[in-house]
Amino acid sequence: MFITTNTCEGIGECVKQCPTKAIKLIAGKAFSCLTCGTCYKTCPNNAIFINSYGGYVVDRVKCNACGICLYNCPTNNISIIGDVVYGICSRCGVCVEECPTHSRVDGFDLNEKKQMDFIKSLNVSLPTYKLHKPTKKEVKRKYFGTDLDKCIFCGRCSQYCPKEAIKVKIDRDEGICTECRLCVDVCPNNSINKYLNINHQTCTLCLNCLKICPHNAIDVDNFKVSINNIGQTPYGSIVSCINCKLCSMECNNNSLIQIDGKLRYDPTVDVNNINENHNNMIESCPVSTLKLDNNIVIFDKENGKENSGINGFCVYCGKCVEVCDITHARQLMVDVWDGSISDDCIGCGICSEICPTDAITLHRGDISVDLDKCIFCQSCGIYCPTDAIPKTTMDKKVIDGGFNCIDQVSCIHCGLCFKTCSYDAIYKNDGNYYVDDEKCVYCGACKNACPANSFIFERKFKDSIEGK
Repeated sequence: MFITTNTCEGIGECVKQCPTKAIKLIAGKAFSCLTCGTCYKTCPNNAIFINSYGGYVVDRVKCNACGICLYNCPTNNISIIGDVVYGICSRCGVCVEECPTHSRVDGFDLNEKKQMDFIKSLNVSLPTYKLHKPTKKEVKRKYFGTDLDKCIFCGRCSQYCPKEAIKVKIDRDEGICTECRLCVDVCPNNSINKYLNINHQTCTLCLNCLKICPHNAIDVDNFKVSINNIGQTPYGSIVSCINCKLCSMECNNNSLIQIDGKLRYDPTVDVNNINENHNNMIESCPVSTLKLDNNIVIFDKENGKENSGINGFCVYCGKCVEVCDITHARQLMVDVWDGSISDDCIGCGICSEICPTDAITLHRGDISVDLDKCIFCQSCGIYCPTDAIPKTTMDKKVIDGGFNCIDQVSCIHCGLCFKTCSYDAIYKNDGNYYVDDEKCVYCGACKNACPANSFIFERKFKDSIEGK
């Protein structure tokens, strides 16, 4: 909720600017909706929902102006004008920005006990409310990761990963050695050393090296093996399982579980709702390494069909670290995050939409993170369009088009979308607001800020790699 301090002079600018008419002057002081949620809980049409800001929005398509919310509001703040419900705070934060005496304060800036003490002092009847006391100041995650300053993107770790949980893309011409050294490993008499020098005196021409080379970089000419190793500058990308364990959380038949903090999969348990279960797990993976494994066959007794098992998750074997024995780029790492972000945040709300544990609340140009809920899966950072949220993986999802328009029937013409858009993609014409398709990047800031749910909005993402 937003509250008013004693410095309020009753100028009323917040009342004028509030898009949902949720603020009124009482005895010369601004008073507003408490965002207690009573309207949300009592609406018989489910026409009120919680938005990304943690506020409440009336869906005018569902609302029939029955007035149940009005009669149940503990502070008598709700009104119905025509067929539009007003008086419910969407937590847009405009009042804080517009107050000339800086008297409006976001309740999120206070601790929760102070908020509740304030509400109770008003002697209003509220539903049972349990205080949430955050205990964490930071979140940690241990995983096998890559030091990108050392990595040469040879793909050796990927080749040896028993669970195919490492994806390496090499940006080199075909036929050029990537220094993965698989040829060294299969040479039966050590004729190729780790620096890829060949001892032609001991080479038996078994051609194991030629067969295993993943990039066709080994040739045979005049009974001699040669490696096309020209020292090309290594470019590429590497994405691996970050051990967030979100896949096990989404597994609904307990075939993928955590044992001592490590992921373990038993295909013999993976027998119920197989397709649905696999889809849920694969879609939940923030770095898209999880996939079906055709080498694992599961028989579905319900429909008499064979299904593939699951692969692409880290089992903590450490093989990748062992085989990365020259550059030592693969390491056991620990990431720590205190919930802070950079000033690049545009308040679009994608992070809040994408967060699987509802740990992120949106503010104007900022977010707050409930670290008690956060599992540090980095989905927010992967999807953040301005890279305001830190991440350690190279994986990136970018917006790849969409559709955005304003329903003029349900729009209450408050102009909040116009104020919120960072790309000047909202314009006003004859009192109505419209979306400029040529400027819109489909970030969703306007949609999430709209207090009337008036945006018809769709967007799609595509896989990308940071820096590519």
